[in-house]
Amino acid sequence: MQSQDKKLKEIKEILDQAEEKINAAKRILFEQVYQEQARGLETPENVGPNTIIEGVFDGEEMIDAAGKKFPVPQNYASKSKLVAGDKLKLTIAADGSFIFKQVGPVNRKRVIGKLIYTDDRWFVLVNHKKYQVLQASVTYFHAHEGDEVTIILPKSGETEWATLENCLIK
Repeated sequence: MQSQDKKLKEIKEILDQAEEKINAAKRILFEQVYQEQARGLETPENVGPNTIIEGVFDGEEMIDAAGKKFPVPQNYASKSKLVAGDKLKLTIAADGSFIFKQVGPVNRKRVIGKLIYTDDRWFVLVNHKKYQVLQASVTYFHAHEGDEVTIILPKSGETEWATLENCLIK
């Protein structure tokens, strides 16, 4: 019995390690996809004292044509319901402040899933697939682990990020 428990534990460790590697590969792949989308956008331009940069939202940050990442405030991303693949314009003001604006929403689809908390991050589980969601969205909706929620995803393509739209059942 103890030998069988040891084997099951070893199998679980192997599967956990494989899952970590798959998730790392997906992150790299998704980053490449968003960087490719951003390559077709305009390069930074100076307009008076401001610099304007276009990029693509990856679920957490904006990636510009050169692959540079700009952190998007979680409150703005949550309130605006930004979806991975949305085109953004960033204005860097003369005083150094960042002003983001959504300029091209990606086609969207909505799905229902269950909110879970794992490894200090929030996810929504839909058909055995986990999508990460922003902490600010979970806080805004006063959601809890186990709640049924609606999320928004890009209509086509793959992403590891979802946008929390509503909390259905608390």
